[in-house]
Amino acid sequence: MSSKREVLILTGMSGAGRSTVAHALEDLGWYVVDNVPASLLPSLISQTESPEISSMAVVVDVRSGRFFDELTSSLAALNAAETEHRLLFLDATDQALVQRFESTRRPHPLQGSDRILDGIARERTRLDALRSSADVVIDTTNLNVHQLEKRVGEIFASGQTQAMRINVLSFGYKYGIPVDSDLVVDCRFIPNPHWNPRLRPLTGTSPEVSAAVLGSEGVEEFVDAYVAVVLRMVEGFLREGKRYLTLSVGCTGGKHRSVAIAEAIAQRLTESRASSAIDAFAVHRDMGRE
Repeated sequence: MSSKREVLILTGMSGAGRSTVAHALEDLGWYVVDNVPASLLPSLISQTESPEISSMAVVVDVRSGRFFDELTSSLAALNAAETEHRLLFLDATDQALVQRFESTRRPHPLQGSDRILDGIARERTRLDALRSSADVVIDTTNLNVHQLEKRVGEIFASGQTQAMRINVLSFGYKYGIPVDSDLVVDCRFIPNPHWNPRLRPLTGTSPEVSAAVLGSEGVEEFVDAYVAVVLRMVEGFLREGKRYLTLSVGCTGGKHRSVAIAEAIAQRLTESRASSAIDAFAVHRDMGRE
């Protein structure tokens, strides 16, 4: 592990789980500063340089009003000063955000006298450029508090690392494509074990289903070829300073094919010659939802 300090800027949609992530980071030993005016970011990061603070997270969001609009220029200042940092953006669907605000009976910070949905739309427009430039995007739509805390641990528990952490995420297309995907693989070209009465109750983590999926014509070759492409991309990503990748693997329901393929991809990445530069793990978003 590198001795360099890890600096994380945490932002995203209101209601997407910033408080949960901030608390999870604190539990992991990070020094967390919440609701900081964006203009103070460079000064804050500079003044808190200390051997005792190896991992620092700063929460910046629209609660700071007009000060939030200075975040882009503050990030540019960090880049100009060659201050290493990552930008974490939390997102969720409009429907999920509306339900969360309604359940807490709190207004959206940009709602004013309008609907919650109007406030969400204004915030999306305001944050669009930040989301596009984020190093890590986490879609919290289908995550409860404990699942979100687990995801944070998977990504940030090891602090600063020179390895590329690859989240191989299986999903079902009928539940929607994960919005935090960097790459998407469609496995619906593979014969579906759902139509085999013996395999239908099982999942892609079972040896029987895995053997059936990977044993289909051309699938082993497809997985090997795709892993080779990802390995080539990892080399470039690491040179560019990107250290987290969400590789989403989809099938119809997210139970059989995508799960088996995600497990196979994660295993091959872990066993590759570049394994010292890769920390790959499989996560199954929709397994068990049927």
